[in-house]
Amino acid sequence: MENNWNEPQVALPNAGAILALGIISIVGCCCYGVVGIVCGIIALVMAKSATDLYAADPQRYTPSSYQNVNAGRICAWIGLIPSVLQIIFLIYLIAALGFAALSPAEFFNNLGIDYPF
Repeated sequence: MENNWNEPQVALPNAGAILALGIISIVGCCCYGVVGIVCGIIALVMAKSATDLYAADPQRYTPSSYQNVNAGRICAWIGLIPSVLQIIFLIYLIAALGFAALSPAEFFNNLGIDYPF
C-alpha cells in the first residue's frame, strides 16, 4: 500500500501501553515476580501484533512509535527474566524449607544466622 502524502502518519496502536507495561514488568519483578510475569507477557503479545502491523505498512506509522514498541519489548524481556527466576527460586524455597521460608526471620534462622531485627 502506497502512502498518500496527504495522509499523515499515525502512531502504532498501544505503543505507549507496550512501553508502560514493559517498564512495569521491570519494577514488578520485585513483587514476588508475579506482576513482572503478567505485565511482561502482555507487553510481548501486544508488541508482536504492533510489529506485524508496522511490517505490513511501515510508511503509515511513525518511527517514534515503532521505537517505543521496541523499547517496550526489550523492557518486557528485562523484567520477565528475573521474574521467572524469582518464581523458580521461591518454588525451591517453599519445597526445601516450607512456607516459613518466606519469613525473613525464619530464613536467616534456617541458615544459622541471627536475625538482626
